[in-house]
Amino acid sequence: MKSSLIRVDGAEGLVGSEVPLHVYGDPDQGPTVSLMAGVHGCEYTSILGLRRFLKGLDETELRGCLRVVPMANIASFHSRTAFVVPHDGLNLNRCFPGNPDGSFTERLAWGLFEQLIRPAQYHIDMHAGDQVEDLEPFTIYDVSAVQDQSRTVANAYGLGYTIRTERSASPIAGTSSAAAAEAGIASFTAEAGGRGLVDEHSVAQHVEGVRRVLSVLGVLPGSFEPLPVPIELTHWTWLRATEGGWWSPSVSVGTPVTAGDVLGTVEALDGSSLEEITASEDGVPLFMTTSPAVAADGLLLGLGSS
Repeated sequence: MKSSLIRVDGAEGLVGSEVPLHVYGDPDQGPTVSLMAGVHGCEYTSILGLRRFLKGLDETELRGCLRVVPMANIASFHSRTAFVVPHDGLNLNRCFPGNPDGSFTERLAWGLFEQLIRPAQYHIDMHAGDQVEDLEPFTIYDVSAVQDQSRTVANAYGLGYTIRTERSASPIAGTSSAAAAEAGIASFTAEAGGRGLVDEHSVAQHVEGVRRVLSVLGVLPGSFEPLPVPIELTHWTWLRATEGGWWSPSVSVGTPVTAGDVLGTVEALDGSSLEEITASEDGVPLFMTTSPAVAADGLLLGLGSS
């Protein structure tokens, strides 16, 4: 293993301005795969999953190269800041491929993209639900020139759902996997775990998911029990509160719903009703805000549909 630092120029001394990058194996022997966790510093199962994978890695078995950032958003981890980087309030997962002349987070995204992701042929961005998010495990890949390869490795991760997203129809932009796909790098985002908890089942899903993908690519040896083919969804809708108040969901993540079903209610703090949240179409809630406290335009849940 060789280690170096990805530095955010002009931010010397700030927590998270130096991010460790580890390189394993030999790119002349097979594909180069980039692995990243901790884009959101409170998504613990994905971070620990990558750490566990590395602890069990036998570098002599590699037939290719791994470029690894175990913790991308160090400042968020230490400050327990959900979703955003505390230095500028930006979401790192909306800033890729970054900007070398931008704010702290934009410069961090640029350093990660150029030094970790761009040299690779495949990229995996490991996530979980954040501190106030329950989540049904899923992967996301983007429509692109490398979508077939992206779909293959996303499905190989072994989670229950896969979302194929069109950039123009997606409620999010600036993810590392979308930026990688745009650059011709087969890529996906993997989500398992949530609510600020370290549950062993979700950690194990990430460890096995990475190993399954690397086995499919021939980078590591391995044989695994076959899993059901993930249910493929073609888009998703993010539902938000019109006004701030008390959010009470009436469904659970992973439970299919039909158009018109009541998904929950938002009440004023005096208990009076503000609005009823209903499903706009058939689908399955893939993540959901677990905190009762929501702001105006606050995100409530993500509904995946086919």
